[in-house]
Amino acid sequence: MRRVPFGIRRLDTTIGGGAPGGSLVLLSGEAGAGAREFMYTAAMMNALQATDEELFDLYYGDLPDGTEPVPNVHYVSFTAEKPRLRREMDFVLDEEITETAIENVTFHDLSGEYFRVSPIPRDWYADRTGSITSLGDEGERSTVPEALGDVLSDHATESLVIIDSLTDLISATGEDMTWTDIPKLVKGITRATYEWGGLVLVLLNHETLSGERHGQLIDAADGSFMFEWESGGSTRARTLVVRQFRGVLSAIEDEDIVQFETEIGDAGFDISDVRKIR
Repeated sequence: MRRVPFGIRRLDTTIGGGAPGGSLVLLSGEAGAGAREFMYTAAMMNALQATDEELFDLYYGDLPDGTEPVPNVHYVSFTAEKPRLRREMDFVLDEEITETAIENVTFHDLSGEYFRVSPIPRDWYADRTGSITSLGDEGERSTVPEALGDVLSDHATESLVIIDSLTDLISATGEDMTWTDIPKLVKGITRATYEWGGLVLVLLNHETLSGERHGQLIDAADGSFMFEWESGGSTRARTLVVRQFRGVLSAIEDEDIVQFETEIGDAGFDISDVRKIR
């Protein structure tokens, strides 16, 4: 089975090379617990592999056997544009990585569709120098799900796609979407991802959801990674738990792995320790 690397070496080697090709993985985290850092690292390290193999080898090393990296990385955002995301990525990874890898990341800014039916002034999220024609077309814009679907249909095949974030989509439910549409949308993307053969990562802040709704989203994805803060004494540590992952979880259980301790280093998100069942 083809494996697509997450770009976090210790995780990739532990789970047999990465995610099975054609997987949608939910990155569900508490605020600041590492989900966003994981997402940025996955995007940049996968892009770096296709851009500068020597630099990739320096920060990641050799790819595990059976792993096939993706040639393209696509980053979909509903609220932020490329310069802001680039600045945030510079906070997480060594600037040498982001400066080189960013060339191979295609950013898709859907803020026009996202904010279209909101009270937010148009010049806060749209080009202030837009033409009369573009202003006239404003009422003909796609809905957010339609715009997302177009991006995925056009670019997701054999690619790594980042969706930032499902929390934004949930907060936008209203005229275009209701809550019941959200799990259906995730299931639809999961179904299509299997045919596309790449890897789709979807960010979510689960603190904004009830347990029942969070469970519906976990059930809709192929895999779910939980990013949490753990307190012990006077310190706090970030942890990663693989909640469920079809085709992967059994391998982790064979190694008696229940939890990963994580850290942020020069190469972004990383695994610092692996806890085992005692």
